[in-house]
Amino acid sequence: MKGRRRVRRPVRRRALSDEQVAPSETTPNRTPGPSSAPDAAQRWPGGIRGRLFAAYLLRLVVLALCYYAGGRLGLLWKVAVEGAIVTPFWPPTGIAVAGLLFFGLRVWPGVALGALLVLLTMGPLSWTALGSVAGSTLGPLLACVLLRRVGFREQVDRLRDGVSLVFLGAFLGMAVSATAGCLMLVAGNNIRLPEFWPVWSAWWAGDAVGVLVVTPLLLSLPKLGRPRSWLQATEAVGLGAATVAVAVVVTRAPIDLLFLVFPLLVWAALRFRLVGSAVSTTILAIAATGAATDRTGVFARQDLITDMVTLQALNGSAALTTLLLAAVTAEKHNTHRRIAAACDDLAEMVEVLAPQGRGPRSFPAGGRTGQRQG
Repeated sequence: MKGRRRVRRPVRRRALSDEQVAPSETTPNRTPGPSSAPDAAQRWPGGIRGRLFAAYLLRLVVLALCYYAGGRLGLLWKVAVEGAIVTPFWPPTGIAVAGLLFFGLRVWPGVALGALLVLLTMGPLSWTALGSVAGSTLGPLLACVLLRRVGFREQVDRLRDGVSLVFLGAFLGMAVSATAGCLMLVAGNNIRLPEFWPVWSAWWAGDAVGVLVVTPLLLSLPKLGRPRSWLQATEAVGLGAATVAVAVVVTRAPIDLLFLVFPLLVWAALRFRLVGSAVSTTILAIAATGAATDRTGVFARQDLITDMVTLQALNGSAALTTLLLAAVTAEKHNTHRRIAAACDDLAEMVEVLAPQGRGPRSFPAGGRTGQRQG
């Protein structure tokens, strides 16, 4: 007689509501769903969003203050060209480009705020001044966008990085800020239309030199470190002192001796690469700009326009030469390091593949050249 099979009926359990489930030590806490996460982040003052926003504001303030400080420094060398106030060396453009490269394009309001603070120190604001602020912001922003497009690296350890910074970051990017600023001067009846190009050339040259000098200097700060030996430290200090002395003498001498500073610039670029080239070029730019605005030395015998052309040619050629030379030297050094690393890896692979107890194969004389042995 076959036994009956017992069929188990599913037990229906009454679903308990959230109010009926009592929290206990053994009951795990419920993980909030995606919809409740933003509410919790907003209720928690120390949440991730708050900290990220505070860090963003801090970067804006730091960039704006650095831009303002660079602007006050640049206004010490202001000159009047066709009735417009321009500076032959404008450090804020270099600060803006370096800040956007370091912090990202999202910190562009810091550049605009810094430019606005600089204009506030020069007089009352107008709609043309606001246009100049927009141009001062768009120039570095465009420069950084172009540099990102071509794969620019902040280490400037390739020739393409140096070329990109010079032609895209300095020459092309600063044409936007100079054009916008001069158009605002024409619109505000500060200059006449025939005076547009002389003012534009002076404005553009000052902004471009600021990028060529200040941006490499700021990009080299992460590379600063302790010297490898006391000989290197002594060489660096001696080279810096010699550059300062020669730059001051040749820019204020009554005869034209500006070419004497170039051997020191080349030495700095070859031995210390980006750091050396940036520091030495900054020293020369400060000394030459001060002598040109004081109309002393070699700058005393010429008119203002000729002095500005000579000054921009000196600063631009010095920055271009040292920057490209430092980039080529760094690229060559990195290539040698990669070749050495590849040779080490190949030697380790040969040791692993060689039979146990036998060293690398030794070739008889002439074996590698294909000569037949007797």
